[in-house]
Amino acid sequence: MIKTLIVDDEELARRGLEIRLQSMDDIQIVAQSRNGREALRHVDEFNPDLILLDVQMPGMDGFEVLRRLSGSDMPAVVFVTAFDEFAVKAFEAHALDYLLKPINDERLAEAMQRVRQQQQEQVAREHRSSLLKMVCQLTGKEMSLESALSQSENPDADFPRRLAIQDGGKTHCVEVESIDWVDAAGDYMCVHVENETFVLRGTMKRLEELLDPSIFVRVHRSTIVNRFRVRSMRPHRNGEYFLRLRCDHELKLSRKYKSNVGLFADSI
Repeated sequence: MIKTLIVDDEELARRGLEIRLQSMDDIQIVAQSRNGREALRHVDEFNPDLILLDVQMPGMDGFEVLRRLSGSDMPAVVFVTAFDEFAVKAFEAHALDYLLKPINDERLAEAMQRVRQQQQEQVAREHRSSLLKMVCQLTGKEMSLESALSQSENPDADFPRRLAIQDGGKTHCVEVESIDWVDAAGDYMCVHVENETFVLRGTMKRLEELLDPSIFVRVHRSTIVNRFRVRSMRPHRNGEYFLRLRCDHELKLSRKYKSNVGLFADSI
């Protein structure tokens, strides 16, 4: 169930959303807030997964509520607004989606589907991280990114050319430029090189600092891709792109990293 908090200073607007959401079996409305301060109190009390947040409210508006909620454990946010100009600000504030009043049933359903997808991806990331940790513990093949760097031939270079990755009794000297893509799950990352995958313990932020930005491009919060391994890309209607690699694997370029699309133009 997706625990949902409705925040709007207009009673009719709150009631309208409540009636429409009642037809969605996986949406549980845990509370309704009449203003920003009440919303913050309800967030603490009910710990919702999703907030349907009105932008214009007297006193504390939706943006101020969002600022006070900022944190790694904040709920998904879908802004609700009667004004188009606020929609752009909503995206800039990293809202998951926005709904224009009067709310269209189709757009509401689309926004809820995005919420479901995000929740599923979060659960999948947490589950994958747990599985990777278990595999490393059971096989005795856990290795940190820093260890792979320290054992490489050029640990002090601006951008390392090789990673020395131990896999059991073997050490693989992986040419960094041969990496197709890297995806992360929690404190673990999977380094995909041609037909092999190596698991390293480390953060995506640290890896991004080490990789040459002229070669490796961030396309998702958990994915970095070698742009010279991208064969083609196709747009998606919600502003995302799908990248097809030479190995025929497909990756998603999320809306947040849409500005990086142009970096692939010279390599495709």
